Amino acid sequence: MSFLAFLLLGLIAGAIAKAILPGEQGGGWIATLILGVIGAMVGGWIGGLLFGASVDSFFSLGSWALAIGGSIIVLLIYGALTGKKR
Repeated sequence: MSFLAFLLLGLIAGAIAKAILPGEQGGGWIATLILGVIGAMVGGWIGGLLFGASVDSFFSLGSWALAIGGSIIVLLIYGALTGKKR
């Protein structure tokens, strides 16, 4: 996957993760992009450890599931560290 495709995947995955979790998560689109990219990396790492899967194709449903799942994990950790309620 190219760098721009990975950024787009991260942006969309971060936005979906923010929409799934209840509550007010601050930040604009740059914070969402960073959240999504870090979440895609975390999701790819966890997917590789548990299932042997990776985030390697933009149009793969597995890549999207790993990226969104990782973004949710990162968002929960960020909320716990900053003390924001869900």
